[in-house]
Amino acid sequence: MNKPESEFLRHLKFVRNYSDKTVDSYRRDIDLFFDWLFEKGVEFDKVDIHTIRDFLSEEITEKKVTNRSCQRRMSALRTFYDFMLDQRIYDITSNPFRAVRSPKADIKYPKSLYENEVKELFEDNAKRNDDLVLRDQAILELLYSSGMRASELCAMTLQQADYKRHCIRVFGKGKKERIVPMSSQAEAAMQRYVKECRPNLSANNHTQRKSDKFFLNGKGNGLTVRGLEYILKQIEMKTGHYLGLHPHELRHTFATKLLDQGADLRMIQELLGHESINTTQVYTHVTQKAMKNQYDLYFPRAKKKD
Repeated sequence: MNKPESEFLRHLKFVRNYSDKTVDSYRRDIDLFFDWLFEKGVEFDKVDIHTIRDFLSEEITEKKVTNRSCQRRMSALRTFYDFMLDQRIYDITSNPFRAVRSPKADIKYPKSLYENEVKELFEDNAKRNDDLVLRDQAILELLYSSGMRASELCAMTLQQADYKRHCIRVFGKGKKERIVPMSSQAEAAMQRYVKECRPNLSANNHTQRKSDKFFLNGKGNGLTVRGLEYILKQIEMKTGHYLGLHPHELRHTFATKLLDQGADLRMIQELLGHESINTTQVYTHVTQKAMKNQYDLYFPRAKKKD
């Protein structure tokens, strides 16, 4: 790793408060581009728009990299060159990535669950009689009623739950704080988990310092995102509801349900912690698509004649 890159990554982590996962993503994208430059014999301070277009063309046509991934790499490299320009590193006088348009990413509409699927899943999960049912039920209820990201739920501590105000202090991307409400069902499930299940899980942690994370795994440690995904897969197996269950799916269901009920898009943006309203607007396409499907199914004149 060269010195400019190291300084840039430290800037992302300690000045812009990016998560370790995001910083690592930037590092991998920059390293990939530098390796390509080395292979082509191009100095990184001599990069121009033709170099960038050659790089994109090779990524898309030869390596079959998706437009979305190329878009992410362009964003990382654009930010990196902005940093070098601002810091006056290697006499860089312009940012060539500002002159090249990123490839348009295909829109991936989020998948959400139907209301009856949520109802049946939650009811059948609550009927389980194993030791982890209270934790798993609290996870389901909270993900669905708050729209929290997987990383936010895993990082959540006991102190973040405010039962008096019926809300949770959430720290999202860039450690930005927001307040999200929780349903009465989620609150009841969480309090029961804390009282009846969490102490047993915490006791499995034999270190002197117990975890203050709200949700614990079988060893008494805080959950990881991968661990959370595993728990949801186990819930599918234990309930027999194979829905491709994923933390983001419940987050999408939360947002889509609010929009269907007439909630303001700006409010949904705030609850989800989206920096841009454009990110939230994808849910309008989801509900419009569902509406069109229902229209085609039930309206007589929408049906094609044989």
